[in-house]
Amino acid sequence: MKLLICTQKVDINDDLLGFFHFWIAEFAKNCEQVTVICLYKGEYDLPDNVRVLSLGKEKRNHESCPTSLKLRGVKIMNQGIAKLSYFFNFYKYIFKYKNDYDSVFVHMNSVYVLLGGLFWQMRQKKVGLWYAHGHISWELKVAEKFVDNIFTASKESARLESKKIKIIGHGIDISKFKNKNLKRKTNKFKIIYVGRISKIKNQELLARALNILVNENNIKNIKVDLIGSPARLKDIEYSEKIKQLVKKDNLENYIEFKGSVPNKNVNKIYNESDLSVNLCPTGGMDKAVLESMASEVPALVLNKTFENLFGKYKNLLILNNEDEKELAEKIKHIMNVKSDEKNIIIRELKNAVIKNHNLEKLIINIIDYIK
Repeated sequence: MKLLICTQKVDINDDLLGFFHFWIAEFAKNCEQVTVICLYKGEYDLPDNVRVLSLGKEKRNHESCPTSLKLRGVKIMNQGIAKLSYFFNFYKYIFKYKNDYDSVFVHMNSVYVLLGGLFWQMRQKKVGLWYAHGHISWELKVAEKFVDNIFTASKESARLESKKIKIIGHGIDISKFKNKNLKRKTNKFKIIYVGRISKIKNQELLARALNILVNENNIKNIKVDLIGSPARLKDIEYSEKIKQLVKKDNLENYIEFKGSVPNKNVNKIYNESDLSVNLCPTGGMDKAVLESMASEVPALVLNKTFENLFGKYKNLLILNNEDEKELAEKIKHIMNVKSDEKNIIIRELKNAVIKNHNLEKLIINIIDYIK
C-alpha cells in the first residue's frame, strides 16, 4: 500500500509530538511508500521509502513578536499570507503526488480532512482520521462526513456519535520504553510528572500533596521532577503560581521544574524514577501514563478512564477525588510497597500496555482498515 499521512509536525526532538516520528517509521515498515505532509518539518531520521513535505511553518518561526500597533498589523498581515501559502502548498502536494498514495491517514488535525476530503473522495482514496481529544469540534463533525474511519484510543477519547469510530488503543513503542536498569543518581524516592505545565494537568495538586508528605509527615527521602514547560501565557501564569507555592512551603529542595525533554529521550527519565503521577481529569487516555507503564514505572492517576486497564490495581493507583490528602496517602502507601509485590504490579501493568496499546499492533490495525 502507498500511504499519505497528514500531520502537524515531523520532528524527532519535539517534546510533545516527537512520538509521531516513530509512528511514521512503523507505517514505513508496512507500506511500499509513505508520503508525509506536515505543517512543520524539523529533524527526522526515517526510512528511504518516506518522503516528508512541509507546508512551511518552520521557515516562519524566527519571526519576532512586534510591540508597536503598526508592527502588530504587519504581523497579522504576514500571518494571513502564511496561511494562504500553507493552503497553496497543501493543495499542490495532494495534486502533485496523487498517484503516489492509495489511502490517507490524518493525525489529529481535522482541518486536513476539510481541505482535502472532497478531492480524496473523488479520487476514491480511503481516509482514516486519528482523533483523541475530549472536545468535539465542529471541524470533527464535518470531517466525519468525508472519512471512512475515525480511530481513537478509548471511548472517552472521541465522544462523537458515529458508526465510523474505531477504538484501537494508543500506539506505544514498547521497545523504546524497555527498562534499562540504569544506575540511579539519587537514593531518594523519585516521582515524575510528564506533561506540559498547565492547569488541566493539575501539577499544583502534586505540589500540595508533597507539602503534606514533607512538612506534615516528615518524609524527607523524596523528590519530585516536573517534566514539561508551559505552552501559553495562561500556562506561564499557572507555572509561576506553583513556584510561589513551592517557595511558601519551603519545598525548593524537594520539587524541581526540569523543563521539556524530547520524547525520544523521555525513556531515560522513566528509568530513573519510582513513580509517575498524572492528574488530568477523567477523559481520554494520557499517553504519558502508558509510557510510564511500558517503562515498568507505576502510574498514579486521577483519570478514571484507566480503571479497566489497571484492573485489580485500580484502587491502589486511581484517586477517588481531586484531593491532596488522598494523593499524599496513596504516594506514601506506594512508597511502602514491598519490592516483590511492586515487581508483580509493574510487570502486569506493562503487559496490559503490550496487549492493548502496542504501536506495532495499532499501525497494522489502521492499515487493515484503510487499505
